[in-house]
Amino acid sequence: MMIIISTLIFFGLLVAGLDVGFAMILAALVGMVMHGGIDPVMAPLTVVSGVDSAALITVPLFVLAGEIMNRGGVTRRLIEWSTAMVGHLRGSLSQVALMTNLIMAGISGSAVADATATGSIMIPAMKKEGYKPGYAAAVIAAGAMLGPILPPSIPLIIYAIMANLSIGKLFLAGVVPGLLLCAGYMVICAWVARREGYAARPPASWAERAATTRGSIWALLVPVLIIVGIRSGVITETEAAGVICVYALIVGLAIYRDLKVRSLGEVFLAAGKTSAVILFLLAAAGPFAWLLNESHIATRISQGILSVSNEPLVILLIVNVMLFVVGMILEPLPALVMFVPTLLPIQAQLGIDPIQFAVIVVLNLMIGMLHPPIGLLLFVTGAVGRVPLWPIAVQLLPFLAWSLAVLILICVFPGIVTWLPNLSF
Repeated sequence: MMIIISTLIFFGLLVAGLDVGFAMILAALVGMVMHGGIDPVMAPLTVVSGVDSAALITVPLFVLAGEIMNRGGVTRRLIEWSTAMVGHLRGSLSQVALMTNLIMAGISGSAVADATATGSIMIPAMKKEGYKPGYAAAVIAAGAMLGPILPPSIPLIIYAIMANLSIGKLFLAGVVPGLLLCAGYMVICAWVARREGYAARPPASWAERAATTRGSIWALLVPVLIIVGIRSGVITETEAAGVICVYALIVGLAIYRDLKVRSLGEVFLAAGKTSAVILFLLAAAGPFAWLLNESHIATRISQGILSVSNEPLVILLIVNVMLFVVGMILEPLPALVMFVPTLLPIQAQLGIDPIQFAVIVVLNLMIGMLHPPIGLLLFVTGAVGRVPLWPIAVQLLPFLAWSLAVLILICVFPGIVTWLPNLSF
């Protein structure tokens, strides 16, 4: 009864407009007061314990690296490179937007950061060339979702810490699903372009492509440095995040020279704000997650799901439906902290590969960023491109369908996820 009341209070506070972090803390505090024998002092203790992990230092470091690269002229050069490489394909600018987001995903690891950086340039450009505003925003939203799937993914870092898994393995596990998503999105863009009559640009010459690649090589190397550095064992995940920050500073200040020393204060402030939001959500979810554990609700949910069937695919279907509903009402990071402790016993009981299960959970929750009512990427691209939400949601349907298809594929064929980590570690 206690946990039901706390949950109702939590959703009531959300409906009232309170920030999700504060809503979780207040709801958990009410639950602790109602539950006899629990000292409310556990609330601040569990807030602190929610972020008491040295591995979490990778989160602000990768956020800072992404912010430096975005301010240092990387986005513009990646758009120029993508235009040279795929601008001749049907639906020219939509293909450029997806390719740019694919590379950006290997730099920031944040869907919101990628949507803001690419959307502010590409949505006005697509609208100017006659693309429907809702479609232009939908392409950016779908492309930005690649950020949390491909390394350095912040949600995968958090999952790895919670489940005691290798961050490097999870980074590699997201590569093939991320590429599958992007390939399908590009096919959808070609289909829409044929239907709507969106023209392609003349193909760039090989000399032009080579020149553009030379100008963009410092940005293109970032994902390679992250994966190769971690894979080779030369640096750890945390050290990789720090190295990329230094690399980004050198590129922005000394090579591209689009980043000025006087702007560094703004860069660090912006990265600090973004990191604070992420870490606060993790900290705020701590008391609620602790309350769920103390009330043994997680065990009951696990036992209830496991009682339905002992077939892994059936259980994965139930888990995916549950996470899909959760993704409709909660943002991905607090949902991860609240539900991963419930799901880990299910994964262990059925013998599902932990790497496969991690990518399934993260991808499912990331899909929640593409559909109402929360749909964070809907709001971000709508705000950046000044486009109403409903047209974006309608145009996102084909992208959403392909995302769900990839989710089904990695459930049925675990090798899609596990092949690369097992090959490399």
